[in-house]
Amino acid sequence: MFSRFKKPDSGPAPTGLRPVASPAPVAPAAAPRPTAVSSRPAPAAPLPKTAAEAMAVDKEKKRKDKLMELKVELHKRLLDNLNLSALEKASEASLKLEIASIAAEALDEMGVALNAQDRQILHQELYDEVMGLGPLEALLKDDTVNDILVNGPKRIFVERAGKLTLTDITFKDERHLLRIIDKIVSAVGRRVDESNPYCDARLADGSRFNCMVPPVAVDGSLVSIRKFKKDKLGIPDLVRFGAFTEEMAAYLQAAVATRLNVIVSGGTGSGKTTTLNALSSFIANDERILTIEDTAELQLQQVHVGRMESRPPNVEGKGAVTQRDCLRNALRMRPDRIIVGETRGEEVIDMLQAMNTGHDGSMTTIHANSARDGISRLENMIAMSGIEMPTKAMRSQISSAVNLIVQASRLQDGSRRMTSITEITGMEGEVISMQEIFRYERLGTESNGKIIGRFNATGIRSAYSDRFRQWGYDLPAAIYEPIV
Repeated sequence: MFSRFKKPDSGPAPTGLRPVASPAPVAPAAAPRPTAVSSRPAPAAPLPKTAAEAMAVDKEKKRKDKLMELKVELHKRLLDNLNLSALEKASEASLKLEIASIAAEALDEMGVALNAQDRQILHQELYDEVMGLGPLEALLKDDTVNDILVNGPKRIFVERAGKLTLTDITFKDERHLLRIIDKIVSAVGRRVDESNPYCDARLADGSRFNCMVPPVAVDGSLVSIRKFKKDKLGIPDLVRFGAFTEEMAAYLQAAVATRLNVIVSGGTGSGKTTTLNALSSFIANDERILTIEDTAELQLQQVHVGRMESRPPNVEGKGAVTQRDCLRNALRMRPDRIIVGETRGEEVIDMLQAMNTGHDGSMTTIHANSARDGISRLENMIAMSGIEMPTKAMRSQISSAVNLIVQASRLQDGSRRMTSITEITGMEGEVISMQEIFRYERLGTESNGKIIGRFNATGIRSAYSDRFRQWGYDLPAAIYEPIV
């Protein structure tokens, strides 16, 4: 056994772990082999297919349960034997060799025989328990997984391509799940317990993490992880995936480059942040951009970007830094554009004022189901901030600040589409006037549930056409012509 990571010998071996020098002899015939195929008596008659499948599923379940029990036991022994303070400087290869050595000794003493495949799986899971996030580690490494949703220790769901599926990955019990949660939140200097039963944090790779534990979570701890994509999707990628068309991309490029104020609206998981990331690619490199988020997700590629992240209060309820605090400070930092990851509260006042006071080209996202609903949501957020303002003055402020609302939606088949691009053209009496330039038209549904539709122009010419032309973006009139 390697000695670099082993604790100094401070007494007798832990209970149940005998010294390797004198292991108790184990008869080969008595050693249980949970995964080995033993000779089975020939059945009197062939089993029905359904019964055979049920037996196979039951056997596989027992095998996984046995491996889970072994993993829990071996993890305890690893904690007893490994010098955890020395692991920080250990290489992955060295640590895996050490884990394999300790596990082999323990398995021999327990009289358990595993085949090479199960042994390799066990070693990897033990490494994930010691250095990673246990059962969640494999899902975090899976690039096809967008979201990980844990509903108690036995039900872990993932989202792939917009569809939720139940995985066969589980935790041993609620204590096992709580230990992984504690490992995550303690790494960012927070804690979760009965007095503080929920937490929002960011993983080391940038993924967004949220949890809620009992007694607030009734049937076991709830965890959601929104994975951070290392390779951000650009405009060509979104066009190729069918999120919008090249004509819409040309229009959006002109809108962002000519510094229109843009709001990306949509529901949860509709692709608002992805759309905002893609739109930001049209910003020139000579502009100073400041981003403000609750959890840093934006991946801007410009040279001059300053990133800010809000901070929740500490255990004593002090030290909170809100998005509004960051936004107010950002106005003193000479920004050309301000990008707020999501506007959801009183910071809407400062955001609208920034858009109205020389920070043209600013962008943010809001939760709403349509462009008109987005305007209503802005009004509600202003009212919730406690500022007494006449309705007409409120709408006048919104209409002069916001130029464009881009609606992103996730359809029933899991696909994400830019379903509407709407311009705000001013006020008519006390009503904000709007005109839709592009929309997504649903034509039907295939037998497999896939939505059939097309993007189409409405036939209305952009109210900012002259502005586009003055800035050098003379869009052809054909992009505004609808498909008949």
